[in-house]
Amino acid sequence: MSILIQKPGMLTTVQDLGRNGYRRFGINPNGVMDVAAACLINILLGNDDNEAVLEMHFPAPEIVFAADVVAAIGGGDFSPILDDHAVTNWRPFLAKKDSVLKFGRNAVGNRAYLAVSGGFKCDEWLGSSSTNLAAHLGGFYGRKLEKSDRIEANKTTKKKTFASGGQVSQSLIPFYSHFPTVRVIAGGEFENLTANGRELLLNQDFTISSNSNRMGFRLAGKPLNLSRPVELISSAVSFGTIQMLPDGQLIVLMADHQTSGGYPRIAHVITRDLPLLAQLGANDKVAFHLVEIAEAENLALEFEHDLNFLRAGCKFQANR
Repeated sequence: MSILIQKPGMLTTVQDLGRNGYRRFGINPNGVMDVAAACLINILLGNDDNEAVLEMHFPAPEIVFAADVVAAIGGGDFSPILDDHAVTNWRPFLAKKDSVLKFGRNAVGNRAYLAVSGGFKCDEWLGSSSTNLAAHLGGFYGRKLEKSDRIEANKTTKKKTFASGGQVSQSLIPFYSHFPTVRVIAGGEFENLTANGRELLLNQDFTISSNSNRMGFRLAGKPLNLSRPVELISSAVSFGTIQMLPDGQLIVLMADHQTSGGYPRIAHVITRDLPLLAQLGANDKVAFHLVEIAEAENLALEFEHDLNFLRAGCKFQANR
């Protein structure tokens, strides 16, 4: 089975959960921006969490299915339409041979994900199918998808998934919005902020700049200040690290982030709330709320516990 890109989208790439274990060599992880969305639709189809998916930005591509396949869409709601019939996010649907998937309008979110039962056959680099656009490696020849590209899918016998009629519970779906409050923990240089700087971090609204991409989101707001100049050695950074630039403005590192940086790390977005941030686009807003590490860990464990219930439920439905 394969899918054909009939019309290219603005930016469609093959991604999985990232290229881990190589940051010490300066190789960034890449991977999906919205990890929760990719995991949820893969689990729904009986795939491994790390199965490759298509990450789509709006305007999204027009896709033709070359054979019958069970698929699912999650993340941003791009109003998907299969052969003139609306498709609901977060539940499996059967795409028959020669059916065409289109996307009408961007209702909420800025990144939608398409998974197929069995997953896509893609180029692996260092154990991951994620596309590294800078290195031109991984995914589909290391580049975004273009017109007439054809992506093969892995064979699968998991045909009962569609018959189950299952869908993801609302309690598991991130509460996407154009203005979320995102929880953060204090970073290594948080204590170096002035009292006013901490106040501005936690009590003002920041706007996502148009100068943002998969590497980092630049935020526009009143500039923050440090209590004293700080000379920093480049230190490890991660997805969700919030750095303060020399002009006092902030940047949040995203999926294609560098492996280290020398700017003050004033906070880190907690894992549970990264999907809320990942779905933002230019001119959307975000506010921050400080929590303790213990709360961040508990929220992450709670979500993994819920994912295990979903896995068990989908497996039970498929085996009935």
